[in-house]
Amino acid sequence: MTHHHAHDSGHQAAHGSDEHDHRHGAEHASGHGQGQGHGHHDPRASAAMAELLDLDAEVLQPHLAEVTAWIGELTADRPPFRLLDLGSGTGAGTFALLERFADAEVTAVDMSEDMLRHLEAKARERGVDKRVRTLQADLDSTWPEVGTVDLVWAAASLHHLADPDRVLGEVLAALRPGGLLVAVEMDSFPRFLPEDLGFGRPGLEGRGHAVLDERRAAALPTFGSDWGPRLAANGFTVEAEREFVIDLRHPLPPAATRYAEVALRRMRGSLDGTLAADDLAALDDLLAQDGPRSLSRRDDLSVRTRRTIWLARRPHTGF
Repeated sequence: MTHHHAHDSGHQAAHGSDEHDHRHGAEHASGHGQGQGHGHHDPRASAAMAELLDLDAEVLQPHLAEVTAWIGELTADRPPFRLLDLGSGTGAGTFALLERFADAEVTAVDMSEDMLRHLEAKARERGVDKRVRTLQADLDSTWPEVGTVDLVWAAASLHHLADPDRVLGEVLAALRPGGLLVAVEMDSFPRFLPEDLGFGRPGLEGRGHAVLDERRAAALPTFGSDWGPRLAANGFTVEAEREFVIDLRHPLPPAATRYAEVALRRMRGSLDGTLAADDLAALDDLLAQDGPRSLSRRDDLSVRTRRTIWLARRPHTGF
């Protein structure tokens, strides 16, 4: 495996600080802890998730561009034209692929109608709406009518699937022979805070993540797993596996402080009754808009995360 330390780059994540967010097919994937099947529609929660995904895409854009450049090198002999973004969220992957492959068209699939409307608005703003089609679908129940495609992008969405083997079979069938699946997964959600905050509560962020990690292990058992063997077992030829270690430090891009604030606020909202009162109070101090300890006053924030990418092809023969 190639360990690629991308100190100036990152990846669309679809992350979130809680496992019940937006979800693949629905996660957005986006990877921000999408939790499929909400019992009710909450516009505020949806808007907050959309902001988180957009910030993730903006802050980690250099990494995403690096990933698509890598894909471009591997497909130089036959650039993909029909692309499928599974668990598209607000479109980080969709727009990165459209930028990389100038003639391509993308079908963006998500379970959340709000995310798809947001993606459509961004496509119009960028002047690429004629190259984007959206489909609302819950991949745990129905495979959408997408036709035959050259490339499938699945970023932070596979771990949300109740039956990933079934969906991978559908992906294999949808790909043309020789077509490529790009699977992007994370082993943890981004970290932002220094170990020592300077006002007590060392290790605060780690304790919060430990609580969420325990919940996630029960709710999303494939999160953080090695997808290579599963891809091979489902008929794919795994061509490459690459790890990106993202470690952005001061000075951060302008959106990074807001990214940290939105992500930590999501985490804080999930931790009532599970963290010590002093830890919760410290988080509240950090999240206070103009308080003396607020995130906006710190110059020691960072963005630290790790992504693994598998490139897997449908074989030219045997199907």
